[in-house]
Amino acid sequence: MNPYTYQFVVDKEAIDFNGHVHNVTYLSWMIEAATNHSESVGAGHDVCLTYGGIWVAKSHHIEYKKPAFENDVLQMKTWIEDIGKIASTRRYEISRIEDGTIVCEGVTEWVFVDSETMRPRKIPDEIRHSFAV
Repeated sequence: MNPYTYQFVVDKEAIDFNGHVHNVTYLSWMIEAATNHSESVGAGHDVCLTYGGIWVAKSHHIEYKKPAFENDVLQMKTWIEDIGKIASTRRYEISRIEDGTIVCEGVTEWVFVDSETMRPRKIPDEIRHSFAV
């Protein structure tokens, strides 16, 4: 595992009517982390398009461990756990910097598809090798 890691501050827009981070916000953060990680290793959206493909989510699983609140400083970790012929499994861990508490964990199965037909296609070796597994 070679995680892509960064920190961010929870802003007011992330908070729901219960006073903590909204469930959907975690999913948005995970998609953003996946996008940023892919860009950082040279396998972002535009690169995928040059090979005629894009990534689409097949499934998301999110486990909320503890609430996060406005102005919390959080750390996002994401990494590719497994990459096969047409799909990859990506994991996420979000923790609060102040006390190290894991607030959320997640996993997404991403499928590489043809950008025109949206049918699964083989992940190009150049993209596969961009991710250290």
